[in-house]
Amino acid sequence: MTDMRAFGFAALLILGLVAQAFAQDKGTLDPKPLPPLANPSDPKTPAKELFGRARNSAQLGPDPIGFYSKGCLAGGEQLSVNGPHWQVMRLSRNRNWGHPELVRFLEGFSAKASQASGWPGLLIGDMSQPRGGPMLTGHASHQIGLDADIWLTPMPNRELSRAEREEMSATDVVRDDHLDVKPDVWSEGHLAVIRAAAMEPKVQRIFVNAAIKRALCRAAEGEPWMRKVRPMWGHNYHFHVRLFCPDGSSCRDQDPTPAGDGCDQSLAWWFTDEALTPKKPGKSWPPMTMTALPSACREVLNAE
Repeated sequence: MTDMRAFGFAALLILGLVAQAFAQDKGTLDPKPLPPLANPSDPKTPAKELFGRARNSAQLGPDPIGFYSKGCLAGGEQLSVNGPHWQVMRLSRNRNWGHPELVRFLEGFSAKASQASGWPGLLIGDMSQPRGGPMLTGHASHQIGLDADIWLTPMPNRELSRAEREEMSATDVVRDDHLDVKPDVWSEGHLAVIRAAAMEPKVQRIFVNAAIKRALCRAAEGEPWMRKVRPMWGHNYHFHVRLFCPDGSSCRDQDPTPAGDGCDQSLAWWFTDEALTPKKPGKSWPPMTMTALPSACREVLNAE
């Protein structure tokens, strides 16, 4: 339960359930621009409405500002939609942006993951918006350009069509009862890709479904890299990679991961009724406004 301290149980439950559903939402072959806001300077305007309309990065020095779930991104860089060992999915979302360190990480890691797993490469899901910040749909984090979702589907040995990138679904590796992985789907390749990511020094955390963590514990209990792999609701179609804040940046790292490999009683909790059938919170939270974000995010939003 240590990873819940930064957000609270209810907030993380909502985050996990929303992300799980959103991860499989299809894109569109004909994305339409959002209509202009009637009064964007109104202090009650949700920040997601402002950042969700930014189409390009802020032409400022690269800087992840704030926290992973409450911040923005200056000087974002776009990951190419095709690479030697990766392809970007859901192009219509325009979420293949990140801090340059995230982009360089994915370019290098995809080759290492391919070599370790035997997969041709990786399918990259959501990273961040061009200027980071809260998103109109889906994630509560991914706001500072240091988070990326990687599908649990090997990249095919060919270039996917635009329609495939918008409409195909990722592979669900978790059983319907959420107690374990599907033995006919889960593979050594999945283990190798997640292990390769966790062994990268720049990686702070990896979020996976608890059933995936259970499968990893059977194969790699006691290995030091397992400390980085944390269970979270959803994440049965993809795993979420989070990088440390770069030296000298304006962002704040998440608390250090707990000691140990995470294969102890803390993992057992995820298979209790409380975790498997959680009660949805009886309250909702108003959308985040600009006042909740670091003041530098106004400069990011208004920059050329």
